[in-house]
Amino acid sequence: MKIHGGWGKHLGPVLLAAVLALFFYASLASGQTLQDLPPPPPPPKPKPTPTPSPPPALKDEDFDVIRVTSNLVMVPVSVVDAKGQALLGLPITDFRLEEQGREQQITELGNPDQVPLDIVILFDISSSVSQKGFFIFQQNAAASFLRQVMKPSDRAAVFTIGQQPLLVSPFASAEVAAAKLQTIPAATSPVPTAFYDTVAAAAKYLVEHSAERHRRVILVISDGDDNFSNLVRELTIAEVRASQRGDVTPAASKRSLDARRERAVLDVQKAVQQADAAFYSVNPGGKSVHLNLISMRAQNAMRSIAESTGGTAFIPDSEMDLERVFSEVAAELRGQYLLHYYSNSQTSAGQFRSIKVAVPTHPEFRVRARQGYYPKQK
Repeated sequence: MKIHGGWGKHLGPVLLAAVLALFFYASLASGQTLQDLPPPPPPPKPKPTPTPSPPPALKDEDFDVIRVTSNLVMVPVSVVDAKGQALLGLPITDFRLEEQGREQQITELGNPDQVPLDIVILFDISSSVSQKGFFIFQQNAAASFLRQVMKPSDRAAVFTIGQQPLLVSPFASAEVAAAKLQTIPAATSPVPTAFYDTVAAAAKYLVEHSAERHRRVILVISDGDDNFSNLVRELTIAEVRASQRGDVTPAASKRSLDARRERAVLDVQKAVQQADAAFYSVNPGGKSVHLNLISMRAQNAMRSIAESTGGTAFIPDSEMDLERVFSEVAAELRGQYLLHYYSNSQTSAGQFRSIKVAVPTHPEFRVRARQGYYPKQK
């Protein structure tokens, strides 16, 4: 059958309209529009770059370990002329210092007017001293000494020597310490004397409360007699009991006690040396010291401690001489330098190391310094 040309012309548009209608109704049937379509999936997140792990720590065996240790030594040195006058302003090149016989390089010189002074006064209140008849004069002379020798940057502390060490005034100015010193009462009845315990307590106080680069001094006003320090008391009791039991003869007991007293002196001497302090003593016993064996033994003990630490042990003859002695001590302290050096000694920490200080350019000067020291434990 032939299709006529007129019908063929109208068939194309009719078919196109039918197709569009079918597509429209199909969309309505599904209930979806362009707005109802789900959103596109999010883009993939980039994976984080892992943090690189640190390299393994190096161990000591991976390289040579260098450990540097130093041993700073400070030596107080007093320099006076033939008249006892302090010599100030000496340069570092005037000093020569040896340790164990080997010359050491002095790295620093502290002049007396620049290095602060920490001083501890030990005042004996026992009956052996307070009943000498000029107790108040001793107090006034010692107080005057503090006001004379101390500068505003210096400090003084006061201990009493009696039955046990007693700190009556911690570090303070000259005026405060002097005023406290003048209020100390004298003993009105026999009082035991713990001399060595008090010196050891003063040394410990300096170690704990004095600044490292300060000059340190212990000044004792006492006859040095000791009958009540822990070591001496225990030894005395033990020897007396042994003698009473007949275990030892009186002569052997005395020799043993004397030997142990000497040991007590060495222990105290070591404590003062470890405190880097110079020890000075003023014995108010006067000329009578030489007439008594016990008094001489006590004085010799104080002299031993003084000489080993760079100080002096004085015995004034009278009240007027007491003032002279304090003036001499003041002169030494005003001329006291502080030498610093780093020891190159290889000896063990607990072994005593000897020191010798001189001023070769002025052999006429009197030089006073500690005889040695005990290295500090590292």
